[in-house]
Amino acid sequence: MALIRTVRGFTPKIGKETFLADNATIVGDVEIGDGCSIWFNAVLRGDVNSIRIGNGVNIQDGSVLHTLYEKSTIEIGDDVSIGHNVTIHGAKICHGALIGMGAVVLDHAVVGEGAIIAAGAVVLSNTIVEPGSIYAGVPAKFVKKVDPEQAKEINQKIAKNYHMYASWYK
Repeated sequence: MALIRTVRGFTPKIGKETFLADNATIVGDVEIGDGCSIWFNAVLRGDVNSIRIGNGVNIQDGSVLHTLYEKSTIEIGDDVSIGHNVTIHGAKICHGALIGMGAVVLDHAVVGEGAIIAAGAVVLSNTIVEPGSIYAGVPAKFVKKVDPEQAKEINQKIAKNYHMYASWYK
């Protein structure tokens, strides 16, 4: 059973039909929408500030979400995929975005709707990633725009696949 812990008077809120892996950790001021999946060894640590996650989001194995005390929050839109071993620290990830494996997204960065952050990329603090674009590298830089419909199709397919994978664990 996942570790769900109240901290500083904040108890995590978990939406309907949301899968929590046995060793996922959800702490403090965290709200997770409906139909999400939080995978093995993922840590959502809302002890110092809030983490808000939309519907249909998957946060894959080993990912860590945290914030700065009284300075940054995390907002994740609907149908977002957060790859394996991703670190998100106080950033905003808009609807339908995809964060590739091992990427790091730092405080006050905004990843636009349908954007793709490549595996291993480091999105520095205060970076604005335009909707429908691909960013890659260390530090992450604009690579190219993607067809909005193609990006939406790919990103939503991944999000829906993770909803299916979660159903295998019921």
